Amino acid sequence: MPDERAWLGGLLVPVTTPFDPVTGDVAPVSFRENLRRWLQTPINGFVLFGSTGEGALLDEDEMTRLADYARSVIPSMRPLVAGAGAESTRAAVRLARRFASAGADAVLVHPPPYFGVTLSPGALRDHYLAVADGSPVPVILYHIPKYTQVTLEAGLMAELSRHPNIAGIKDSSGDIKRFAEFTEACEKGCRLFVGNGALLYTALELGAVGGILALGLLAPEQYGKLFDHFRAGRLQEAGTLQQRLAPAHKQIVAAYGARGVKAALDLMGWHGGPPRPPLRPLNEKERATVARVMQEARLI
Repeated sequence: MPDERAWLGGLLVPVTTPFDPVTGDVAPVSFRENLRRWLQTPINGFVLFGSTGEGALLDEDEMTRLADYARSVIPSMRPLVAGAGAESTRAAVRLARRFASAGADAVLVHPPPYFGVTLSPGALRDHYLAVADGSPVPVILYHIPKYTQVTLEAGLMAELSRHPNIAGIKDSSGDIKRFAEFTEACEKGCRLFVGNGALLYTALELGAVGGILALGLLAPEQYGKLFDHFRAGRLQEAGTLQQRLAPAHKQIVAAYGARGVKAALDLMGWHGGPPRPPLRPLNEKERATVARVMQEARLI
């Protein structure tokens, strides 16, 4: 039986959100210009309002407008995923419905962070099932304990993956053993995405269908080649590319998050710009580090 969700895979990128450096408002012209440039690369789909997109710092109305802007630029054959994580179940459902109306093909939902550490596995299960029931579009579970402080166990993921409206899992834990546990627990019921640009090759070996990679914003051509090599069985070439890209993930994305990705985009002549407060731009020493790492990875 063919996989009805085969459209959701490959290289997806969690786009940054440009802000006007004077007013601090969202900069829609810069946002759309970046998207048009990324559309000229081997990117399969786009993700809005993740940690790289500073989603936690955006208002609901801003996110709805950005989803509209994105859908007006991104053709229908390329998936558009919107981050719909929220503190309450009803808020997550509301966001999912708003983003679906704006043209999102799926939503990415992290656990509620504020009360998350106090929630039992049963409470987390009920939260996700309610969101999946209420969302007009498929749900991707988002495991990112670095920011939520919530660890989603493999057994829970396997149970949730059986819901017909849960399309997959993005694991940004950086723990390849955890990723392997998800793979084993879900068997063929999950579409697994890795969120760590240093682990794509290993994740593909374990059965990942793709990656949602912030470094893909800076190296879409390189990751496109890595996918091509892996699918064609050219594993040595794929592994060599992964080794070259891994330090850039660790020293830019993992070390500095959205701030580092934006600084790197500035170096490439794209619209990076400042993050939204309370985040602060990189200092001169940090920007020099980003420049050095980008040069070593042959990205500039």
